[in-house]
Amino acid sequence: MMKDKNILIVGGSSGIGKALAELLSPSNNLFIASRTADNLTNLNVKHIPFDVTTDDLDISALPEQLHGFVYCPGSINLRPFKGLGIDAFESDFQLNVIGAVKALKSVLGLLTTSASSSVVFFSTVAVQTGMPFHSSIAASKGAIEGLTRSLAAEFAPKIRVNAIAPSLVDTPLAAKFLNNETKLEKANERHPLGRVGNAKEIAQAAAYLLGEESSWMTGKVLQLDGGIGNLKT
Repeated sequence: MMKDKNILIVGGSSGIGKALAELLSPSNNLFIASRTADNLTNLNVKHIPFDVTTDDLDISALPEQLHGFVYCPGSINLRPFKGLGIDAFESDFQLNVIGAVKALKSVLGLLTTSASSSVVFFSTVAVQTGMPFHSSIAASKGAIEGLTRSLAAEFAPKIRVNAIAPSLVDTPLAAKFLNNETKLEKANERHPLGRVGNAKEIAQAAAYLLGEESSWMTGKVLQLDGGIGNLKT
């Protein structure tokens, strides 16, 4: 069976990245760059061992042409500003921004060989909606939103660049905020739609941004947040 596209997902072994891999793998050639392949055994993907904080991405394991690039690694470092050291800001920035820049730079030549390719980043609802205790993550993800728009302008019309800004999503990364009934109930209540998101919902949005259905969209940050970013109920 002929596969549609060659797509690289950085951080695709858990959470939203894994949900996206499950969604795309039947009809695309998927390459997953992550620290572990433990969760990928049942998927038809090629795994590339990669720790974004320490490694350079091995592009020799990739095809000569890429149609899509998704950067999933992120952090949820929620603490009062006075309790955050400079090292926390630097660590979040390295993971969320510098890691994305380095990974994209390493495969940019592969993306440009395609007639049309798509880049997808992840932000957070806390960039456009001020929330307490989010200063470090909002600062780094705010940089991602600026990067998204700047690169979209620079790379048009050949490479589209978009981002998704979710609210709290039920993934391993968010587990400590949802690990009992009280926490889950309070998190649900904060959202106008009455619940937190799930990984498959965010993955479907990412798949849309990678596909031809969104071929007239670039420089966009999609708010997918259960209404919390725009509504007060």
